[in-house]
Amino acid sequence: MIQYFAIALMLVGVYGLLTQKNVIKLIVSLNIFEVGLNVFIISVGYVSGGIAPILTSQNNTSALLYVDPLPQALVLTSIVIGVGVTALALAFARRLHNQYGTYNLDEMEGE
Repeated sequence: MIQYFAIALMLVGVYGLLTQKNVIKLIVSLNIFEVGLNVFIISVGYVSGGIAPILTSQNNTSALLYVDPLPQALVLTSIVIGVGVTALALAFARRLHNQYGTYNLDEMEGE
């Protein structure tokens, strides 16, 4: 069920990327797509009733149902990369606004 929500978020992000002409709205659409992708990766790695893959005195057998930690690590890395991409995109947007006086891509003229 949560996979459908994640796919819907990704589709909203792609729709925004394809239809918007405002640079800030494009950056927000990219972030919506990224959140949808992160939710999808986490939902794929979810195991109902699973436990953390840490052997303790109570959980000392390998026959237990463990949750794979790889999707969580990938999403944490993706979040850090997403913050960097967003910061760089906002810096470019500010530079474009200073140069052209607008955030609308159609109103920007080449020099």
